Amino acid sequence: MKTKAALLTLMLGFASSQAYGEEIGCVTTAWKLIGANHKICVEAFDDPAIPGVTCHLSQARTGGLAGSLGLASDPSKFSIACRQVGPITMPSQLKDNEVVFSEDTSILFKETRVIRMFDKKRNTLIYLVYSTKLIEGSPMNSISTVPVMPWRQ
Repeated sequence: MKTKAALLTLMLGFASSQAYGEEIGCVTTAWKLIGANHKICVEAFDDPAIPGVTCHLSQARTGGLAGSLGLASDPSKFSIACRQVGPITMPSQLKDNEVVFSEDTSILFKETRVIRMFDKKRNTLIYLVYSTKLIEGSPMNSISTVPVMPWRQ
């Protein structure tokens, strides 16, 4: 019995210690009698390598008892919008397909990732959000583009 309690405590600690973007707000999509409601939440994060770009990511979150305990797997349903919010400072070199944001969406082996690509010909940043899973990822994805332009105030 002590082993089960220790394992549950460890799993809850793992689920709550993950890094997340700044939560902007959530809306309920389905009411649950026990535990948290199913919802869609919007988070904001700044591109860590490119000042002047902020992305907003919306994602479905599973409620119920399993969702409240951090044991549920969130669905691979999301949307992303990235915008220039200030002067863009491009680094001298960008890594290809660099992960700029990741968040666990289940207790084990599933996460939402945002990668950045750069279309040199069009001078445009591309942000792709998708879901990974140990055995089989999801084809669900969404993209947003940010043309690199002079900042006017």
